[in-house]
Amino acid sequence: MSAQPNAAAAGTIDVGGDLTVNRLGFGAMRITGTGIWGEPPSRKQAIATLQRVVELGVNFIDTADSYGPSVSEELIAEALYPYPDDLVIASKGGLVRPGPSRWDADGHPEHLRQACEGSLRRLKLEQIPLYQLHRPDPRVPLAESIGALAELKNEGKIRHIGISNVSEEQLREAQQIVPIVSVQSQPLVDLCEQDDLVFLPWAPIQQTDRRVAVAAAAENHGVTDRQIVLAWLLVKSPAIIPIPGTGSPEHAEENVAAASIELTAEEIRAINTGG
Repeated sequence: MSAQPNAAAAGTIDVGGDLTVNRLGFGAMRITGTGIWGEPPSRKQAIATLQRVVELGVNFIDTADSYGPSVSEELIAEALYPYPDDLVIASKGGLVRPGPSRWDADGHPEHLRQACEGSLRRLKLEQIPLYQLHRPDPRVPLAESIGALAELKNEGKIRHIGISNVSEEQLREAQQIVPIVSVQSQPLVDLCEQDDLVFLPWAPIQQTDRRVAVAAAAENHGVTDRQIVLAWLLVKSPAIIPIPGTGSPEHAEENVAAASIELTAEEIRAINTGG
């Protein structure tokens, strides 16, 4: 992997049927401060990281109004606006941040409208390509929250709608109201492949036995465990867009280099089964 890594090595996927992106994206949560709160330690480095991931062929960036809050979206616009024609920015609304390490749901329609319009301003967009409900609010009927996003879509402020942290039942309920094109909920990856939905994973490997198989593959390839996990996600399902995050340009290069790692069938089996 001596040549400059490029996210195009991961292949492409269609988001919503009309937005084609490379299958290795970037999660913009960790370009903020400690605890995903406030400004990053180095604003200059955060901007350099964003610019570097785009140079490396990444054209899908996942963010949220709650990252910072607001800081991640502001940095994206500062670093990348005017945006490349092929760049797809996904944002999320539905969580509020009363303080560091606090994430409270607010799925009220009026809040979601304010959140989306705030994201549009910060990102300097007329339309958000993919807007996701960050988490259902147990105090608000899901139909009301999704209905608010459907209204914003009808107004042209959202192109496509996604949903995060949901059960299959909640996904099905949302789909009765408006087309859903992406999901961020760990147990639903197979369903996403079946329904032709994009799956955006987070915390992909937790089990100790799987980590042992990951470490063995990393040693075989002379790469990091993290790179092996990203390579594994790319072969686990064609519905997956890994969105690794970092605040470092160097780590961003490592992440994108994972697109070129070819795992053996035995390595894939071992990671899948933990054996």
